Amino acid sequence: MQVLRRHRGTVSGEVLAHESGVSLRTIRRDIATLQSLGADIDGAPGVGYILRPGFLLPPLSFTEEELQALVAGAQWVSRQTDDALAFAAQNAIAKIGSVLPSDMRAALDDDALYVARKREDASGLDLARVRQAIREQRKMRISYTGPNGKASERTVWPIMLGFVEARRFIAGWCELRQDYRLFRADRIVMVDFLQERYTRNRRQLVKEWRVQANRERGRQDG
Repeated sequence: MQVLRRHRGTVSGEVLAHESGVSLRTIRRDIATLQSLGADIDGAPGVGYILRPGFLLPPLSFTEEELQALVAGAQWVSRQTDDALAFAAQNAIAKIGSVLPSDMRAALDDDALYVARKREDASGLDLARVRQAIREQRKMRISYTGPNGKASERTVWPIMLGFVEARRFIAGWCELRQDYRLFRADRIVMVDFLQERYTRNRRQLVKEWRVQANRERGRQDG
């Protein structure tokens, strides 16, 4: 079930067997068992399988490594992003701790890993509202200062928020340039969160942006 949840699309029986460390015959038997229990798994041998939403098994127990990974991730979010995400990360860890067996809760307090705190972000941009605009596919109108110090007015379709070292970036489609652009948060001097939505699917825009970014990176490397 965990392997199926990790894959958003159809996954072959061979991949399921490899990631689960069992034989293909075992996978086919287990899929049939899960389907008999009510799991909405589409597919067949030789075609692949996909788990449809809506079916939950009792939560799996965590290993110490998995708990350490969750704690490290929560530390990073708490110390490198913004207050709203930090609060959400702390809440998530508290929820996990409340359902863990008592002998595993100590792993949540393990201090074997350390994540440094970021330098203060002086942009003043409300990243929680940026994330909301991204989720709702709403446009932003910004006043942006370029590397040359010249300000320009832009209408942006925000598709991704990036945290790179001490800087925050917004990736999006720029209506002025008719192209994808990265905007540094500390160069945004004014922002207006619009009610108008952009009509294209955000996930598809992210895919296109990544293809373009990889192409440009390849040219630079060459």
